[in-house]
Amino acid sequence: MDILTNLELGFSIALSPYTLMLALIGCFVGTIIGALPGLGPSNGVALLIPISFSMGFDAIEALVLLTSVYYGAMYGGRISSILLNIPGDEPAMMTTLDGYPMAKQGKAGDALVVSGVASFVGAFLATIGLMLLAPMLSRVAFQFGPAEYFALYLLAFCTLGGVGSNNQAKSAMAACLGLGIAMIGLDKTTGMPRFTFGELHLMDGIDFLVAIVGLFAVSEVFHFIETHGKDSAIGIKLGKISIPWKILGQTKGAMLRGSGIGFVAGILPGAGASLGSFLAYMAEKSVAKDKATFGTGNPKGVAAPEAGNNAAAGGALIPMLTLGVPGSGTTAVLLALLLTLNITPGPLLFSERPEVVWSLIASLLIANIMLLIMNVPMVKVFVRILSVPSWVLLPGVTMVAFVGIYSLTGSSFDMLLMVAFGVLGYICRKLDIPTVPIILGILLGNAMEDNLRRAMVLSDGDWMYLLSSPISISFWVAAVLGFAAPVFLRQFLRKPALPTIGEN
Repeated sequence: MDILTNLELGFSIALSPYTLMLALIGCFVGTIIGALPGLGPSNGVALLIPISFSMGFDAIEALVLLTSVYYGAMYGGRISSILLNIPGDEPAMMTTLDGYPMAKQGKAGDALVVSGVASFVGAFLATIGLMLLAPMLSRVAFQFGPAEYFALYLLAFCTLGGVGSNNQAKSAMAACLGLGIAMIGLDKTTGMPRFTFGELHLMDGIDFLVAIVGLFAVSEVFHFIETHGKDSAIGIKLGKISIPWKILGQTKGAMLRGSGIGFVAGILPGAGASLGSFLAYMAEKSVAKDKATFGTGNPKGVAAPEAGNNAAAGGALIPMLTLGVPGSGTTAVLLALLLTLNITPGPLLFSERPEVVWSLIASLLIANIMLLIMNVPMVKVFVRILSVPSWVLLPGVTMVAFVGIYSLTGSSFDMLLMVAFGVLGYICRKLDIPTVPIILGILLGNAMEDNLRRAMVLSDGDWMYLLSSPISISFWVAAVLGFAAPVFLRQFLRKPALPTIGEN
């Protein structure tokens, strides 16, 4: 009954005309961001955070807008995957394996509709799971002390690379770099400056919004410059879009199985939508009777990964809201938004700010219906947007990044710092170093240090206190396994090679 009461509270806020308008705008913009190759949900949300602040949105309005962008981008990634054989973002990569062959067979419309419905099923079921599981997990989190939280943060760092990282050492180096950046500024205990090098602007530390926009958005601009915005034109024409009821009936099992697998993958810190999509595809292929048709245009090979990556997107919100630990790169950016709004994610969030949590859940349910309606009849609109030339897109992304950050800080130093982080992100991309652990280190570094210091004070300097409870021990074990397992399992979980663009 508590859930129904809270859900009623959430819908009373979410159904207001202004909130509905923000959700609609977020869904539309997110779908465009997801469809444009290379941008993805992390970049989209990072770009729009400064804009949401400059427009004076409160906590609920900003969350509704940006989570709608998040869900919309997860939907949109399938469009370029199917039509261009270019994943809009990494989670949409598996969709190319059967989506693009379907498009070449003249079934582009069917592939887009099936993937849109699968995205809806995965995201909707994940939102229901969020509604049911998040309050339960928040009650468990009340048992967490400094030792448990430190172990939990360590687990997030160790697992964030996962099977998606090509090199665990590089993931560890990125996490250490992020933690080092988090230490810049005044020490909370002693009041002494750390790593400021005499620069007064660094006394307050690094603004994580500056770092996020630089690492995600500005680095993408540098990448666009390097590649000259190639692969930005549509190669396949769409005919009349109709609903393939027969194919939808054949793929409903794949959608449900993919949703379940993706949701579990999303809950695990660091697993994220990429792993959810990959596991959903491989699981569907393993249970299918027509295994040989996968990779040649099987609709189940489109439905399963799309349901998986969208379900993972919803599942990733659970650890972020209940524990303050992001389950993916995009939820790490959303975590930065919450912290900026002076909202501390964790078990107390559900009791102290129920209107924020439940209006968010209600808005996500509404946004999913909006996205389904938007992504089936209006898919031709988004397809045309894919032909936007890079010389138009590039200045737009740059302008939004600079104006957004300057409107927040009013500091020219932060502008230069954002460019520096953009260069760092570009270098990391060239060296195949993941940037998400850097962001995670900047976001969680101070909290991790604070919990370590509290643990040492409570234990009088006894390091074994960090292993003093079954919860903390289980987190330590999971962290070690999560970091080491990909080294041994990568040969078995190797992602299939993507066909080249234009391959027949």
